[in-house]
Amino acid sequence: FFEKMGCVYCVQQSEVAICESWGRYADTHYPGIHCLVPCKDNVAGRLTLRTRELHIRVETKTKDNVFVNVTVTIMFKVLEGSLKQAFYELSMPDQQLQSYVLNNVRAQIPKYELDQLFVAKDEIAKTLKTELEHEMNQFGYTIVQTLITDIDPDHTVKRAMNEINAAQRLRVAAHDKAEAEKLAVVKAAEADAESKRLSGVGLAEQRKAIILGLHDSIRMFTSNTNITQMEVMELLLMNQYFDTLKEMTAASKATTVFIPHNPDAVNNIGGQIRQGLLEAGQVVKKVD
Repeated sequence: FFEKMGCVYCVQQSEVAICESWGRYADTHYPGIHCLVPCKDNVAGRLTLRTRELHIRVETKTKDNVFVNVTVTIMFKVLEGSLKQAFYELSMPDQQLQSYVLNNVRAQIPKYELDQLFVAKDEIAKTLKTELEHEMNQFGYTIVQTLITDIDPDHTVKRAMNEINAAQRLRVAAHDKAEAEKLAVVKAAEADAESKRLSGVGLAEQRKAIILGLHDSIRMFTSNTNITQMEVMELLLMNQYFDTLKEMTAASKATTVFIPHNPDAVNNIGGQIRQGLLEAGQVVKKVD
């Protein structure tokens, strides 16, 4: 009321008032109470010193011809040293900023493919801030920050990107599974080879023990009796034969085992063993 009557008025914190005298700029009034000369002075307008935020949605297309909606957030404020310039030289700063943003973003986005765009958005925002700062400073405004807050492709494009990503992950999972199975097979083969090696070592040790036992048995029989070494060997081999038959019947899962046998089989076996020992002795003599 007092401001309209031309007496006194107040300016709130974080704003300034532009005072005119006889229609011309006279002064800038800062927060506090001020006096106006009736019929001469008037308040032409006010400017806020707070940082303002502007959201702009830009529709454009990428280098690979994908249409996207890009949301840009601009934070700007008035330069305190250019209050008069900001008030008189720019009537609608929001629309002016929007025009600059639309022009700049639509010039930069087509340089990138869709996948590259998500990575390069900070670089695009930095370039946009530099150019906006250059343009708006001449009107008394400064750009505090420029952010690209959202890149929204068409719904079908997003679904296709998700399917591609899912296929890639499935391929990696299949590769990892195959590698795991391969590793399991290799480890199983290595374990089997080690098992067979140890089994061979055990068998060799077993045969070594058998040979040493036979050697001791032959030496004991020949030293205490009149039995020759050949007869002792025949006796031991016959015992081994019958032990083998016993183990076959004990370890086999079959209930019946057919073995060629007759009453004279023991003599035949003894003869075969004797003949084998004689032939082995002849071979040893020839080698010596």
